Amino acid sequence: MALALAEAGADVVLVQRDTSNQDTKEQIKNLGQKATIYTADLASQESVSALVSTVVKDGHDINILLNCAGIQRRHPSHVFPQEDWDEVLQVNLTTVFTLCRDVGAYMLTRTPDSFGQRGSIINVASLVSFQGGLTVPAYAAAKGGVAQLSKALSNEWASKGINVNAIAPGYVATDMNTALIQDKERAASILARIPAARWGNPDDFKGPVVYLASRASAYVSGEIHTVDGGWMGR
Repeated sequence: MALALAEAGADVVLVQRDTSNQDTKEQIKNLGQKATIYTADLASQESVSALVSTVVKDGHDINILLNCAGIQRRHPSHVFPQEDWDEVLQVNLTTVFTLCRDVGAYMLTRTPDSFGQRGSIINVASLVSFQGGLTVPAYAAAKGGVAQLSKALSNEWASKGINVNAIAPGYVATDMNTALIQDKERAASILARIPAARWGNPDDFKGPVVYLASRASAYVSGEIHTVDGGWMGR
């Protein structure tokens, strides 16, 4: 998604745990766009709360916010550890709210463009924004919250030129889903339900994120845009 925005002409601020991974930054620079890495621990409210003010103070003008970080913890609900619940809710929901709040406050100070727009906020929700999932109560609660948060912020900010939407990915072949992919029976049952007959891949999200960040979606706000190979229509 970061590369898609760069391909469309955006300079990108990357938020990472550390600076050891320079790959995305280098790919963005090779596209002719600027890329800057800021480090933050998204499981730490203190770290997250200091992030936006630092980015703005350094002179970055933020007109797109993409909240795409997330973690997963799987346990049967009756033995779900409190510390895992707290960490998932912090990273997947509270951090999203904090960054939306702080970037939204900055966007409200921006001069609207010729179309009256000040910015676009794109959160990453999930199929479990609509469904409950299995052994992922914290993740389901957080992603349900992301969907409702996106709608709530849209209600306040759409009239002020800030569109707030979310992308709800289906089953995507990334590290977060390794446990599912390695469970042959579960993976087969998932694949059997996907009308597209394949798991998603990161490139499937290039078009949706550029659409929601651009003038093409100027009259779209408060939407949860599913990108799931047809799963929700099944």
